[in-house]
Amino acid sequence: MIKILNKCALAASLLGAAFGVQAQPDQNARSSAPHDLSGYWVSIVTEDWRFRMVTAKAGDYEGVTLTPAGQELANSWNPEADIAAGQACKAYGAGGLLRMPTRLHLAWANDNVLSIETDAGKQTRLFKFGPAQDAVGAGSLQGVTQASWKLEREGRGGPVVNGTLEALTTQMAPGYLRRNGVPYSEQAKLTEYIELLDGPNGSEYLVVVAVLEDPVYLAQPVITSTNFKREADDSKWSPEDCAAR
Repeated sequence: MIKILNKCALAASLLGAAFGVQAQPDQNARSSAPHDLSGYWVSIVTEDWRFRMVTAKAGDYEGVTLTPAGQELANSWNPEADIAAGQACKAYGAGGLLRMPTRLHLAWANDNVLSIETDAGKQTRLFKFGPAQDAVGAGSLQGVTQASWKLEREGRGGPVVNGTLEALTTQMAPGYLRRNGVPYSEQAKLTEYIELLDGPNGSEYLVVVAVLEDPVYLAQPVITSTNFKREADDSKWSPEDCAAR
C-alpha cells in the first residue's frame, strides 16, 4: 500500500506543479489550507531500512552519487570528532531530518508559519508562507523554508478539492543526509512536496517527496519519498537528544 501511496503522491505533486494555483493573496496560509495537517505523525519505514533504522559504517553511501569531495568526507566520517566539536546534530538538519525514524508534531505558529517539530533530535522546522517572510534561521541546521499551497480546484474558480504543500529550503548549515556522515553543503537546496492521503478505516498519511540538490557534494540530486501516519494523540511523543552514532 505504501508504494501505491508514494506513486500517488508523486503524481499529485507533478500535477499540482503543472496545474495548481497558489492561495489567493488576501488569504493567510492557515485559512487557505486545503487540509488540516496539525497533530502528531509517526514515520513508516519501508525503504532504506538499514540507513534509517541503524547507523551504517563510514563510506557506505549506496544509492547516493557523491562528488569526489563528497566521497572524501563520507569516507572519513568520525562521530567522535563531531561530538567533540559540538556538532552531534549534523544528521538532524533539514536535508536529512524527515528520513529519521521520528514522530512529528505539526502546528501553526501563526497564520503564515507552520511549525514541524521532531522528537528525534528535538528539532523544529518553520515553513514560512508569503513573500514578506523573514530570513531568520539562515545558517542554522534547518535553514530558511519558503512554503506555498498549490491548490486544486473543481473547475475554474471552483471550490478547493485538494492541494499540495510545496516548500523550498535554502541557507542551511552543512549537514548529513544520512547519519553515517553522507554530506551536503551550505549551498544545498531542498525542495519538498507534501501530500495528505486517505487510507483505509479513516487513517491518514503524509507523503513527503523530497529533492535534495548540492553542487558541492552531490553529483546527482537525491530524491526520496517518506511516509508518516497520523496518530490519535501525543501519548507516544518522546523527545530525545541528537545521537551522533
